[in-house]
Amino acid sequence: MDKICIIDMGSQYSHLIARRVRELGVYSEIIPHNISISDLMVLSPKGIILSGGPSSVYEENSPKLEEGFYEHVKTEGIPVLGICYGLHLIIHQLGGIIESNEKKEYGKTELEILDFDSLFYSLDKKEIVWMSHGDQITQMPDGFKSLAKTNTCPIAAFGNEKLGIYGVQFHPEVVNTAKGTIMLNNFIHKIVGAKKEWKLEDWIETNIEFIKEEVGAINRVILGLSGGVDSSVCAVLLHKAIGDRLHCIFVNNGVLRKNEEIEVQKQFKEKINLKNFHYVDAKSLFLERLKGVDDPEEKRKIIGHTFIEVFEKKTIELETKYPSIKYLAQGTIYPDRVETAATSKNAAKIKSHHNLTLPEDMRLKIIEPLKDLYKDEVRKIGEQLGLEPELIDRHPFPGPGLAVRCVGAIDKEKIEILREADSILLEEIRKAGIYNDLWQVFCVFLPVKTVGVMGDFRTYEYICSIRAVESKDVMTASFAKLEWDLLEKIGTRIINEVKGFNRVVYDISNKPPATIEYE
Repeated sequence: MDKICIIDMGSQYSHLIARRVRELGVYSEIIPHNISISDLMVLSPKGIILSGGPSSVYEENSPKLEEGFYEHVKTEGIPVLGICYGLHLIIHQLGGIIESNEKKEYGKTELEILDFDSLFYSLDKKEIVWMSHGDQITQMPDGFKSLAKTNTCPIAAFGNEKLGIYGVQFHPEVVNTAKGTIMLNNFIHKIVGAKKEWKLEDWIETNIEFIKEEVGAINRVILGLSGGVDSSVCAVLLHKAIGDRLHCIFVNNGVLRKNEEIEVQKQFKEKINLKNFHYVDAKSLFLERLKGVDDPEEKRKIIGHTFIEVFEKKTIELETKYPSIKYLAQGTIYPDRVETAATSKNAAKIKSHHNLTLPEDMRLKIIEPLKDLYKDEVRKIGEQLGLEPELIDRHPFPGPGLAVRCVGAIDKEKIEILREADSILLEEIRKAGIYNDLWQVFCVFLPVKTVGVMGDFRTYEYICSIRAVESKDVMTASFAKLEWDLLEKIGTRIINEVKGFNRVVYDISNKPPATIEYE
């Protein structure tokens, strides 16, 4: 199967490039910039994309490619596309000049195309692209020519057809570049000549066979099941491969959504007929350890470490009963690894992902069937595996649960207040028929009390914030413009039915600058 390797220069957009490539029917893989030429060649890339990044090529520790890289890809006939920092690196390492520009370009910019033969085939003379750079090319290496320009950037794209090396000063992978997909398609299919061979149907069959071969005919597998899309799809995939040798452990950590534990048990024990479903009630332990903790990262760590402790205790108990348990499965997907900088030492850590710390304390072999997939791909696989739409289309829910949607220190009472409000919100959103139109919608407990009046009595209670966002790629998100009548209905129900809230506010922040979650 043809493959495009994305060499990560520290960009949080690297996985977005990889997704775009897969959407065009070609398998993609993100690799670190410090990979050796020999290791890179083992991967047999058909084409290479150098991502953007926050560094300047003149910084001492900025990402570089191994000496001899360009000569090697030329010899092997592997085309290369550099994006932003990737473009700068190509110019810098091939003897051109990059300088800081006083007129920096950020946001939507009009691009004037000068050459339509390759990268910009079938596009208009002028296109809108998304710029984000301070440095620019002042001199190209010999043999290169400018393919496009903007009002402030005379070389916004370049190419050397003989070497098969191209670069763009903008981001074709983001939705703000209107024809970015066409540009990537031109590189992947016209320049690289990659075949459209990446099909999820084939992936399912291949990975079921892989799981069978890896696990063998006797060994058993343990999986921590949360009921979310990732772990659920992982469970069904494993169940199809090894049947009743799969053991799923569901830990109630006390910060789940309303009736979550009941719904998950019903789904897997009754509908999927999962024989070995193990429920662990650890609510009291988690809430006791979280008591008084207000730092969000500390909350994540406590939940992560406590989960490991509880999970490991149950695993040891099961290992005693079933000595053939040899594997630990995880529903880790590609963005999880990107967010924790597991794919690049240059990528900044965003939030800790407690699932990724789990293997350190376990004695089992790790198997991660979904580790190279994106959320939309996981959903499609779930659909093909026969999972119900209600499960496949569930909104993302953080691993630490309601603990990070309750700002500041938490306790059982605050979580119960938040849980009830969130349940009302989701009920009304589903009734309105817009649940699937939103990327996420949830309530947040704000630890601020305000004065209110109910009947003849003065109240002094907490604030509930409603967060509803729309997003295509998760890297950016816009607050949803919900109907006022719907918001009024939701707010009225929460205040009347949930003791503890006397004020409801609606969050109108976009990402960036805000993140989707509060903590």
